[in-house]
Amino acid sequence: MRRVLLVTHTGRAEARAAAERASRLLAAAGVEVVAVPDEIPVPGGDLGVVDGPDAARGCELVLVLGGDGSLLRGAELARSADIPLLGVNLGHVGFLAEAEPGDLDDTVTRVLDGDYAVEERMTLDVQVSSEGRPVERGWALNDAVVAKADRSRMLDCVVAVDDRPVTQFGCDAVVCATPTGSTAYAFSGGGPIVWPEVDALLVVPISAHALFSRPLVTSPTSTIDIDVLPRRDEPARVRLWCDGRRLLDLPPDARVTVTRGTQPVRLARLRERPFGDRLVAKFALPVEGWRGADGLEAP
Repeated sequence: MRRVLLVTHTGRAEARAAAERASRLLAAAGVEVVAVPDEIPVPGGDLGVVDGPDAARGCELVLVLGGDGSLLRGAELARSADIPLLGVNLGHVGFLAEAEPGDLDDTVTRVLDGDYAVEERMTLDVQVSSEGRPVERGWALNDAVVAKADRSRMLDCVVAVDDRPVTQFGCDAVVCATPTGSTAYAFSGGGPIVWPEVDALLVVPISAHALFSRPLVTSPTSTIDIDVLPRRDEPARVRLWCDGRRLLDLPPDARVTVTRGTQPVRLARLRERPFGDRLVAKFALPVEGWRGADGLEAP
């Protein structure tokens, strides 16, 4: 039997209603629909219950109904099972989403027909070391953020690329991002938007006190190290956030190493659409007055 994992923001009535309709349409076509326990849209419904980090094992696709947070949750499960992720945006921006609420029925039909393409998005592998020994590992689709935990204190760090120090500063945070994450926290911090087809790693300081604190765009094969510098007084508490979801408190002498991820996230795409059009639509960018080319109109 075909199986689809449904990820829903059950705190929103719109998402619950969409999940109920999607599950009915899929079930009517003979597809088993499963969900994790805390994301069942209607308690006691007909959805199968799966749990744990491998909840998507045996599924052909993860269907997400929600905003950016739900999409990142779905990405965790889809990556673990190495299956595509398809998002219906019920949030605000939803850069990772492929469809809007009004497209739900058509989206389900396309899923049933297998009528979608799959593209791979770069991820980050993250390692935390202390006293020269690895102590923790993680990953991110959008970004890995080394940030201060205390509002009154500053994060002092050195950033190195390919085993060579580049700059030192005090700051609120350092964002290491993929091209996919370039439209998220890195963009808010003044980083560039990078087209998803470009293979690159981004480093964006947040509120840095330094003569040189510009964002960096490095090779996809680069290794980025962020060394947390010890303070003479009480050490500042520092944290590592991966995609704003997975949190780790760092030791005072931590080194955070970021490289290109060995396992990408696979996104299901329903239509070919230039990234520039998606950018204009999601950010509501003004493009009036563009004269077009070859009869094309502004998106």
